[in-house]
Amino acid sequence: MNKKKLVNRFINYAKIDSQSDENSDTCPSTIKQLDFARQLKREMEEIGLKEVSLDNNGYLMASLPSNTDRDLPVIGLIAHMDTSPDMTAENVNPRIIRNFDGGIIILDGNKNIVLDPENFPDLNKYTGQDLITTDGKTLLGADDKAGLAEIMTAIEYFINRPDIEHGKIRIGFTPDEEIGRGADRFDVKAFGADFAYTIDGGEEGELEYENFNAAMAVIEIAGRNIHPGTAKNMMINSIHIANEFNAMLPPELRPEHTEAYEGFFHLIDISGNVEKTRIRYLIRDHDRGKFENMKKLIRENSESLNRKYSGEYVKVDIKDQYYNMKEKIEEHIHIVDLAKRAMNEAGVKPLVRPIRGGTDGARLSYMDLPCPNIFTGGHNYHGRYEYIPVRSMENAVKTIINIIKLIPLTY
Repeated sequence: MNKKKLVNRFINYAKIDSQSDENSDTCPSTIKQLDFARQLKREMEEIGLKEVSLDNNGYLMASLPSNTDRDLPVIGLIAHMDTSPDMTAENVNPRIIRNFDGGIIILDGNKNIVLDPENFPDLNKYTGQDLITTDGKTLLGADDKAGLAEIMTAIEYFINRPDIEHGKIRIGFTPDEEIGRGADRFDVKAFGADFAYTIDGGEEGELEYENFNAAMAVIEIAGRNIHPGTAKNMMINSIHIANEFNAMLPPELRPEHTEAYEGFFHLIDISGNVEKTRIRYLIRDHDRGKFENMKKLIRENSESLNRKYSGEYVKVDIKDQYYNMKEKIEEHIHIVDLAKRAMNEAGVKPLVRPIRGGTDGARLSYMDLPCPNIFTGGHNYHGRYEYIPVRSMENAVKTIINIIKLIPLTY
C-alpha cells in the first residue's frame, strides 16, 4: 500500500465541494456531486477497473473482475460522495500535523479555534502519529471522503498485484447519504453483490451491524389569532401549544442525555406564529418495540392536546426512515465475523458498537444486500473540529485488503 498516495488521494477528494442539499428535490441533490462522480469515474477507468458506470442520479459503480475459476461470493464496497450540509464544504483546506505532540493544535489562530485534548480526549490516543485536520473554517469531509480514498487505494493494491487470488469485487459510490437518500435509487440487482460493507464508520476498529430504527415526525399546529387587546377566551396561540407538546415528551429522552442503546426524541426544528407552528422531531431507538411506543406517544400527545382545546388543532405526520439492520445481518453473521478476522490480522482491535444513527447499509440490508459498516478512522464528523489519523486510514485499507484476501480462504 502506498501511504503517500492514500493521503494525497484523500486530500484531493476533501478539497472538492460535494455537499448535499436537503432542500433540493433532485437526485443527486446538488450538481457538484455529479461533477465529483464524473471525476471519480475517470479515475476508476484510469487505474483499470471494469464495468464502470455512472447513472443520471449520480450512482457510480465499477468492478474488479475475479481472477480465479473458483465460485466465490461477490462482495461490495460502498461509500458516499456527499458531505454534510451542517457546515460549509467550500474551500476545504486540509492540514497535516506531523508527529502530533499531544498538545493543543491551533486550527485558526485569528479566531482562536483549536483542537484541545482536554475537550477532545480521543486525541490522546494519537500522540506521535500524523493527523489530518481542518483549518478551522470548514468541515474536513472524512465522512465519507476517507471511505472513498480507502476503497480506491485497497482496490488499486489488487490491480497492481494480479497474482493474489480474489473473487469479483463491486464498488458503489452513492450520493446524498447525509440527507438520508443514499439508498433511494441504489440498484441492488445491477450491483450484483452477495453482501457488502459500507466504509463509513468513525474511530479505528468500529464495526457496526446495529443501528437505530428511525422516523421523522412533523407536527402541524393551528391557532386562532385575535387582537391581543380583545383576545381573552378567544385566542389560541399555536406557539404555546407547540411548547406544551414539547414539554409532554420525556426530557431524559433527548440526544444530549442519551448514549449507547438509549433512544431519543430530537427536536430539530420549530417555527411559526400565532396562527400556525410547525415542529419536526427525529425519533430514534434500537429496540423496535420501544421505537413503536415512541411514535405512539407522539400521537397520544396530539390527541390529548386536541381534547384540551376542543378541536383538531394538532396534526401529526410520522414517516419511518429506516430500521435496525441487525434483524437482517444476524441471518448472515459470518460477514461480521469475516470483518473481525480481517481487522485482527491488520492489528486492529474490533470495536463492535451500535450505530447511533444510520448508514446506507441499514437500508440496503432491507433491500436484500446485507451490509455492515466498517471504520474509516475519522473523528468529530460534520464540523470544523474534524480530524483523521493517517495510521487509522492505513489500517482501514489493510482491513479491506484482508477481507478480500480472506474470501478465497473462507469459501
